[in-house]
Amino acid sequence: MRYDLLKILLVDDNHHMRVLLSEILKAVGVRHIFEASDGAQALKMMRGQQIDIIMTDLSMQPLDGIDFVRLLRRSPDSPNQMCPVVMITGHSTMARVQEARNAGVNEFLAKPLTARGVVERINQIVEHPRPYVKTDDYFGPDRRRRVDPHYPGPWRRDSDKAPKAARQEH
Repeated sequence: MRYDLLKILLVDDNHHMRVLLSEILKAVGVRHIFEASDGAQALKMMRGQQIDIIMTDLSMQPLDGIDFVRLLRRSPDSPNQMCPVVMITGHSTMARVQEARNAGVNEFLAKPLTARGVVERINQIVEHPRPYVKTDDYFGPDRRRRVDPHYPGPWRRDSDKAPKAARQEH
C-alpha cells in the first residue's frame, strides 16, 4: 500500500494522543498528517483540505467524536460525507460502540493504541471498503460485515423477515 499518498486527519483533544498517532503514521510512511483538537475544528479544516481518512477520538469537548461523525455524514454542508472514519476509544462499552456505528463510523480502534491496530484499520478501509447506505435515518458505510454466499433470501435481518409460516408458503 502507498501510505505516502494518504492524507489522514487526526481529531483528538489530547495533544499527546495526536503526537502518538502521528508518530505511528509517520513510521509506516504516511507523509500528509493533519491535526484538529475537536470536531468543529476538523470540519473547518476539511473545507480547505481533501482528506482520505479521519481518525477521531470518541470523547472530546466541545464536540465529541460521535457528534462530529453525525455532522460529517448528515449535514447538508458537510465537506466530505463519505470520508472513512476510524473511531478511537477507551470507552468501548457496547452502547457507545453501537451509537458510533449508527452515526456512520467505518472502523473502531480501542485504546491503548498499537501500531499494528492502526495499520490494520487503515488497511481495512483502503483494501476492503464497504459500500455506503442511505436510509431515512442513516447514512454511512454498510454496517453488515459478513456476506453469506449461501443465504437464500432478500432479507438479512431477523426483523426484516416475514413470519416463519409465511416464509414456508413460498
